[in-house]
Amino acid sequence: MRLLSTTAVTGKRLKAAGGLLTLFVVGIMTIPILTGGCSHVDPAHKASALTREANDFFNQGNYAAALATYARIIEIHPAVADRVLFEMGITNAYPRNADRDYHKALDCFQNVVRDYPDSDYRHDSQMMIQQIHHSIFKDNRIAAQQAKLARTQQALESKTHAVAELQEKVAALEATVVALRTEPADRVLIEKQARRLTLFAKGEVIKTYKIALGGNPVGPKEREGDNKTPEGTYRIDARNGNSAFHLSLHISYPNEKDQLRAKELGVSPGGDIMIHGIKNGFAPIGASHAERDWTEGCIAVTNQEMEEIYRLVPNGTMVEIRP
Repeated sequence: MRLLSTTAVTGKRLKAAGGLLTLFVVGIMTIPILTGGCSHVDPAHKASALTREANDFFNQGNYAAALATYARIIEIHPAVADRVLFEMGITNAYPRNADRDYHKALDCFQNVVRDYPDSDYRHDSQMMIQQIHHSIFKDNRIAAQQAKLARTQQALESKTHAVAELQEKVAALEATVVALRTEPADRVLIEKQARRLTLFAKGEVIKTYKIALGGNPVGPKEREGDNKTPEGTYRIDARNGNSAFHLSLHISYPNEKDQLRAKELGVSPGGDIMIHGIKNGFAPIGASHAERDWTEGCIAVTNQEMEEIYRLVPNGTMVEIRP
């Protein structure tokens, strides 16, 4: 009985893997086309059944069972050991073998080269040895780079954590300074594009806050319901300690310029523009509220920030709102 030739056996594997050569080129190693067209008749008639069994295991993806069957063939039929060792080497190095072991594959190919100088598989084994050494070298370089990347990421995470801790300390110190401050602010600057509110006293910055604006923030407010935050110079003209948005300071919008623009457009300029906190019941959202513009034209901060602003900004304080 004629056994499967090297070309037939490896050809099946190339087809099953979408091309062992292609897989090795793109991901693992480059395998030269194996022995071309030569076939071998196993001197031991019964070895063919075990060979088919090993190949079936291989095609099913059961590589451990295939290797175990190959080992049995060598024990029972040592006359075909060179071919079987070559197949074991291929199986041990196969990309889809989750337990592939390049060192075991090298042992197989090296045994063929060393112990079977006249074998038809000797030349291909030598080529496979070269390719595996190349793959091991590449894998080691990749592993070294991955380890270096992991160390860099750990160092970055450590520094990021340290920076975050320092930022928390700075914020706590700022809050302490603001809490101890008795002199009120005399100017409020709101910069829409920067999403920033700054309190000043005698030209000195007291504190800055990240803000959310109206849902349609670009450009000055023109009419009631346009969801725009005004632009211009105003005053704090009222305050509400029972606001639905956790305290509020009313801004004297519309000013004369706003009223004139609305009149020319034939619309109502609207009103009720305030600096306020988060809507009652939604306080846990905290600083994340400022990740998007959500008000109807007002300027929003966190509840804790609003408590500071409410205490430091008296009625009559000038408010400048810039684009």
